[in-house]
Amino acid sequence: MKKAFATTLAGIALVATVAGCGSSSSSSTTAPAATSSSAAAPMGGSDIVQTAVAAGEFKTLVSLVKQAGLVGALSGPGPLTVFAPTDAAFAAVPKATLAELGKNPAKLKAVLLYHVVKGDVTAAQVTKLRSAKTLEGGSVPIRVTSGKVYVGGAQVTKTNVATSNGVIHVINRVLIPAG
Repeated sequence: MKKAFATTLAGIALVATVAGCGSSSSSSTTAPAATSSSAAAPMGGSDIVQTAVAAGEFKTLVSLVKQAGLVGALSGPGPLTVFAPTDAAFAAVPKATLAELGKNPAKLKAVLLYHVVKGDVTAAQVTKLRSAKTLEGGSVPIRVTSGKVYVGGAQVTKTNVATSNGVIHVINRVLIPAG
């Protein structure tokens, strides 16, 4: 099953590379975290926020990051790993929930930081984890089922989008921390 998932991830990463979204890591699944940043070298040196803006599918995420005052944190030296929900993922969130987040800066910041993990965690490394500690303070569960990776219930749809200060993995749902 791990081999099938690795093949799936390689295919997704190849598609992302061809589409100009980033580059895939060619490191083996046993590569230590310290070598992952060189294996997933960024194209053009854009940071996480710049890469999200350029991709065009993260307008809501970028808007909320600006609203929460997190642009500096996500543009800093890192490295950080972001599980980034697309605009389609945000469209599935009830409008009342988004409105509530907009009125509560602390809650908005907590939700956004729940999508961020310290370090440069490649797809190969994610598959070995059962959970990851987020910058929000909680842990997000990770599971691999039928060759697909799920982070907090959201499916990872693109992997290893390299940035100058970390990596982005695209997810199809917005993660909401417990509590």
